[in-house]
Amino acid sequence: MRRRPHHCLPVQQPARSLGPNGSSHSRMYKLYSMQRSGNSYKVRLALAFLGVPYHAVEVDILRGESRTPDFLAKNPSGQVPLLEVEEGRYLAESNAILWYVAIGTALAPDSAIERAEALQWMFFEQHALEPNIGAAYFWLSLVKGGRDLQTHALDDWMERGYAALQVMENHLRTHDFFAAGQLTIADIALYAYTHVADRCDFDLTTFPSIRGWLRRIEQQPGFADMDGSAAPPGNAAAGIAAGI
Repeated sequence: MRRRPHHCLPVQQPARSLGPNGSSHSRMYKLYSMQRSGNSYKVRLALAFLGVPYHAVEVDILRGESRTPDFLAKNPSGQVPLLEVEEGRYLAESNAILWYVAIGTALAPDSAIERAEALQWMFFEQHALEPNIGAAYFWLSLVKGGRDLQTHALDDWMERGYAALQVMENHLRTHDFFAAGQLTIADIALYAYTHVADRCDFDLTTFPSIRGWLRRIEQQPGFADMDGSAAPPGNAAAGIAAGI
C-alpha cells in the first residue's frame, strides 16, 4: 500500500479585505448551508479540519428558503452551500468552495499532478457519486414520502451508485487516501455522501476498503460529523495542526 508521511495542515486565516485606508483586516466567512445536506457538509468539514472560523447561516431548502428573492440575489441557482468570502461577493458550488478554502494548505496538493489527481476524484464525485448516492440520500432520507415519489429512479440510482462505490473500493485497496497519499479535499468531497450511503439502502459490508477509509477520515484531528458541531473554529487544537 502506498503511504506517505502525514503532513500538518497550516491553519488558513479568515478572508481578508481592504479597509477604508487601504489597510487589510480579517473578515470571517459567512457560510449558507443546510445541516443535512452532503454538499454543505463538505465545506463545514473542510473548515473544521483547517480550524477556520466562520458564521453559519442555516438554509432549509426543503422549506424553500433557498428560493427567496433575497437568497436568489446572492446565488441565482438557488442552491447551498454558498460562501460569502467578502462583503457582497459569493462563491457557490461545493467543490469550488473546497478549493478556495484549501489553497495554501495541505488539503490542496502542491504539485500539478497531485492537484490534477484530486480534481479527477472530485469530478468523479460530482458525476458518478452525488447524482446517485446523493440523490438517493436526499429523496429517501430527507424528503417525506420521497421513496414513493422516486420509485422509477431507485433501480438506476442503486446500480450506478454501487458501480461508483466499486471504483472507489478498487482504488482504496492500494491507497489510504484518494490523492497525494494523504487527506485532501478529494477525500472530503467523496466522504460527504459515502458516509451516509447506508441511510439510503446501500450496503457497505462488501466494501471493506471503503469502510476502512471512512474510519481514517473520522480519526483525523478536527473531524466534525454531519449532525454535530465541530470544536470551536480557530482553536489550533481543533484543526489537524496549527504549524506551517
